[in-house]
Amino acid sequence: MKIGLCYDLRDAYLQMGYGEEETAEFDRLSTIEAIEGALQRLGHATDRIGHARQLTARLTAGDHWDLVFNIAEGLHGIGREAQVPCLLDLYGIPYTFSDPLVMALSLHKGMTKRVLRDGGLPTPGFALIETLDDLDRLDLPFPLFAKPVAEGTGKGIDGGSVLRTRDELRRRCALLLERYRQAVLVERYLPGREFTVGIAGTGPRAEVLGTIEVVLRDDAEPGGYGYVNKERCEELVEYRLARRDDPAVLAAETTALAAWRLMGCRDAGRIDLRADEHGVPQLMELNPLAGLHPEHSDLPMICTAVGVSYDTLINRIVTSACERLDVLPDVQEVIGREGVGAAQPGLAASGA
Repeated sequence: MKIGLCYDLRDAYLQMGYGEEETAEFDRLSTIEAIEGALQRLGHATDRIGHARQLTARLTAGDHWDLVFNIAEGLHGIGREAQVPCLLDLYGIPYTFSDPLVMALSLHKGMTKRVLRDGGLPTPGFALIETLDDLDRLDLPFPLFAKPVAEGTGKGIDGGSVLRTRDELRRRCALLLERYRQAVLVERYLPGREFTVGIAGTGPRAEVLGTIEVVLRDDAEPGGYGYVNKERCEELVEYRLARRDDPAVLAAETTALAAWRLMGCRDAGRIDLRADEHGVPQLMELNPLAGLHPEHSDLPMICTAVGVSYDTLINRIVTSACERLDVLPDVQEVIGREGVGAAQPGLAASGA
């Protein structure tokens, strides 16, 4: 199968003058090389496309692929993660991971929480602050937590994100509104354990791969898994493989899988939860476009911890995409020889 790769390369944007934080969600060259290497080892031909504008040029030139492996984050706007899926839908080219609706919805944390809440799933009480006047109508108990409504990689989260007074809340919201030029999500602060659940598959075929507990070290920024802690995770964060005989872990995985299916996420991704004061895991964020660096990204780290190889993860993503598509018989045969799907031992055994 001929598979194109869409991505945003961090070094390329840095060379164009963008800053470290602006490009924090973009991928290293080593991630692209790892994905491409895995695809080639699985018998596929690969073609590096690049970001959305490069994809646009290739599409108008008449290029076509059997499948596009899309990890492009986009640069501008709340719908930026939906840009590549929109273009590929326009040209009728299949791709990995979620569709434009899910990509745009999940990036807006407030809209996501409304869907989760309407679906009866646990998520902390919240409010959207678009102007400082909105704070006058806020009716949530302190302590509170504030973050930009549509950023990833912990942007806007640091040691000052936990707020205990109205003065702290107002100062923090003013800072975030000015810096990120978007609404601020204010929600009840969750003081308990933090979990990241890895999921593979789509709809009823989706299953939990495993869960890690995120534990901040003593010298980490307090309050949450924020930007600095993520950028310096090797020294500031401890990742513990969570055991499914732990009731809190089982609750987190059950809730995460229900949220994945409710939102219509596809192929693979990650869901973040944190426990409230009663120990009940609450949904914080959904990431249907999780990082795929084999050593530094949470989803591959989960897979490594449970004995699922990187190649198996990439194969599982491609297989999940192909299950949704009319693929050619020879592609079916290639995938079959790789042993993916329901009979794949490492993944089936770890499903929730």
